[in-house]
Amino acid sequence: MGLSCSQASSQSAIDEDADKLLRAMSSYLSGLKTLSFDYDTDQEIIDRWGQKLQYSASGAVMASRPDKLHVTRKGPYADVEATLNGKLIFLYGRGLNIFAQMENPGTTIDTGLEEFRMSTGLDAAGADLLSADPYAVLTETVDEGNFVGTAFVGGVECDHLAFRTEIVDWQIWIRKGEQPVPVKYVITSKWVTGAPQYSVRLTNWNVEPKLDESIFTFSPPAGAKKIEQIGSDVIGDITLEDAQ
Repeated sequence: MGLSCSQASSQSAIDEDADKLLRAMSSYLSGLKTLSFDYDTDQEIIDRWGQKLQYSASGAVMASRPDKLHVTRKGPYADVEATLNGKLIFLYGRGLNIFAQMENPGTTIDTGLEEFRMSTGLDAAGADLLSADPYAVLTETVDEGNFVGTAFVGGVECDHLAFRTEIVDWQIWIRKGEQPVPVKYVITSKWVTGAPQYSVRLTNWNVEPKLDESIFTFSPPAGAKKIEQIGSDVIGDITLEDAQ
């Protein structure tokens, strides 16, 4: 079957070098059976007085294809962990020692992440990069893509790519060499006042980690309270730290 008009248009709008590099990264990531990395994020907001503020958080990601994922995140308003183990998804908030349980409607990390997004409004760091086909997800609405040049992120030599969509612009820095993993990913909301950005740096990549399967099994800590229904108010509670 041939490409749809929209797919063909998106691909033709990406220059040859950018397309080749993004495809290589996608193919490499999707071929990994297990992987782990640490991350640091910066999310910008524009306050009511027009000042741009950055909120930073850190965490770690561990994945075992096709259906296991563990993500931690700690920031100014969140100290949480999310666990996917086949058909079950758990979200645990350490601050209030409460957790929620959801069902994965499919059998993959992709379907688990989509259910997690829909149920909670939250996202895993660089979740698009964990897809079974990152290239298809990343380029779905791309209007233009270009190879910017060589850059260094944290001392790592990278290929720098930049893409445009109708709503956001995004950039990605991919490590050069035999392990073309992403090391930086930036999304700019270009039509929002002040053009705030969300950026994530991915470090300490391990493409053949020996993962302890127990990390993908959530066991509620002593005294943890289970929340039976998921809603924005509940998610707000789960992601609140003790200090809040």
